[in-house]
Amino acid sequence: MAWSTRQLAELAGTTVKAVRYYHGVGLLEMPERGANGYKHYEVAHLIRLLQIRRLSDLGVPLSDVAAMGHAQEEPEEAIRVLDAELEATIERLRRVRAELALILRHRAPAYVPSAYAPVSRDLSERQRSLLMVYSNVLGETSGEGLHELLGSAGDTGAEFEALPADADDAEVERMALRLLPVMREVRETRAWATGSGRGARRAEQAMGEVVEQLHNPAQLRVLERAVELVTA
Repeated sequence: MAWSTRQLAELAGTTVKAVRYYHGVGLLEMPERGANGYKHYEVAHLIRLLQIRRLSDLGVPLSDVAAMGHAQEEPEEAIRVLDAELEATIERLRRVRAELALILRHRAPAYVPSAYAPVSRDLSERQRSLLMVYSNVLGETSGEGLHELLGSAGDTGAEFEALPADADDAEVERMALRLLPVMREVRETRAWATGSGRGARRAEQAMGEVVEQLHNPAQLRVLERAVELVTA
């Protein structure tokens, strides 16, 4: 007995389009045609189509199906590789779900590193952006250092955030002196260094650009003055 393409697809629980695609990529041999010109599929085609579907359902990429051969072969190495990839995917999904739960619990912006979700609602948009960039560009340690700085600053940090761009020299000096104890504490207790080499220098240069663009002129003057004082 022979089946048409549609009949074969129905028996295998797939579609005519899928059968034609498998032909096109060389996974399913083309059957002989009858006198009427129609394809005549045999049992071997049905078996192979079911094998393809089974491997696909297991997550095997179609590009690897041909290499895995037929049912009588034992593609152990390919199965082990697939299992390892799936294990990594499951672990990644578990991690993502845990981070999403943390974000939902604290109603934090999704783009903020999940470790800082509990405090993100108390930060300004600028502080969130700085925290995000520091954590990703300079590394988690630097992100923790910035987080500690923001947490230690308290009312001083809020006052710094509200500093107008046209603040006079006296206000800048006063604000720098307010920030000085916090910056000294963080400098003494946290390692902000990102190592040596061209990559570290490039990252620090990038962070300099970020700081410059996220702060107004008066805030930049405060930061520059505070650095002068803490390194004096």
